[in-house]
Amino acid sequence: MSERVYSAEEAYAILASESEASASDSDPDFDPANCSETSLDTSSTLADVSSDVSDADPGSPPASRRRTAPAEEWVVPHRQRPDIPPFTANPGINIDVAGFTATQFLQVFMGDDLLGHIVAQSNLYAHQHCAAKPDSYLARQQWTPLDVPEFLKFWALTMLMGIIKKPSIRSYWSSSPICFTPIYPQSMSRRRYENILRFMHFSDNSLCPPREHPQFDRLYKIRPLITHFAARFAEAYTPGRNICVDESLMKYKGRLGFKQYIPSKRSRYGVKVYKLCDSESGYTQAFRVYEGKDSSLDPPGCPEHMGTSGKIVWDLLFPLMNKGYHLYVDNFYTSVPLFKLLYCFDTAACGTVRKNRVGFPAQLVRTRLKRGETSALRQEELLAVKYRDKKDVYLLSTIHTERSVEVSVRGRAERIRKPVCIKDYNRHMGGVDLADQLLQPYQIMRKSRAWYKKVAIYLMQ
Repeated sequence: MSERVYSAEEAYAILASESEASASDSDPDFDPANCSETSLDTSSTLADVSSDVSDADPGSPPASRRRTAPAEEWVVPHRQRPDIPPFTANPGINIDVAGFTATQFLQVFMGDDLLGHIVAQSNLYAHQHCAAKPDSYLARQQWTPLDVPEFLKFWALTMLMGIIKKPSIRSYWSSSPICFTPIYPQSMSRRRYENILRFMHFSDNSLCPPREHPQFDRLYKIRPLITHFAARFAEAYTPGRNICVDESLMKYKGRLGFKQYIPSKRSRYGVKVYKLCDSESGYTQAFRVYEGKDSSLDPPGCPEHMGTSGKIVWDLLFPLMNKGYHLYVDNFYTSVPLFKLLYCFDTAACGTVRKNRVGFPAQLVRTRLKRGETSALRQEELLAVKYRDKKDVYLLSTIHTERSVEVSVRGRAERIRKPVCIKDYNRHMGGVDLADQLLQPYQIMRKSRAWYKKVAIYLMQ
């Protein structure tokens, strides 16, 4: 049988899609017991950049099918620094918050428009439930319409649960002298609180397209919240020059078609959220809730050959382009085409990279290094770096030169030399982890069969 001959465009599309497939950790049907932790982990580690896996994935295409840049395109660098675009944004809070109270800060993100929408949809859902099940216990209780002041009271009590930890909701209304918390029974009865929580809703179920409809949305139940908070997060604050894109995981172990398994995360199982965060403060500037491997992702202006990971970065970063930002990403997102494209839009980038990525120099991969040694090649604005620590670490950057500096290592008396790009990556890649760390002590989510309520509370918090 004769072999089919592909054109250059067809071969590029096939290789790009295979590279993305081998790097993807977003298949909801896989069995984590059959996968190694190395092949699943795509998150960054601040303590040691070498924890990013540099070996080829088991599912990656063989070397004979990898497309690499011709050797003459990559040259030994001579400390030439790329032309870095100037930073033109004005970082900081975009609202005059002088003299703001806690309630006014809340209204920046949860204004009257959102509160009114939640109240209206909750009342509608309660009436729909009572009409559909007139003999149920909840229907016989005769739902009292909810209003905005009462919902704010409900939300205040819910937020307080992140500070006052108790094993169950019922225990907050306990009259026992040991665990009595007077603000809860004084503010609202337990039955009323549970009813509001039961009927809290964000979209009209009767208008949801059926699953087989082309416009079916897996996140329909919380789509108004996602749209609202995405706009408010972007309006309220402008991040500093250094930003990062990474995944966050909201713990959920129930049945859900797009539930993810990420072994490096504390929760391990849950709903994955892609975030773009300020590296210094951890502020979430943009986010995208993962909907499943088969979900369509077509951000405006993004070339098709970028693949899934490149489209995620483009979608989150698009409003901040042409402003001179420095983006840091891990090896799930980093690719030669993506970094070149971002550079054309005045956005420099740095990130660890898998050695079998399309366009990465094969001669650099073949170079043998001793521990502590560095090798680098440059292709115009792109710098490819290989550093040998406990294992080989590969980076791409349109920000740095190949210069190295001395750094201290925890647990070791002597200082070692590392490339500046690795030092900056370790410093600026932790914005998403910082956001999760700041939220963790005040988590208010509890076990629930309704996944959309957990995600809604996660976003609202």
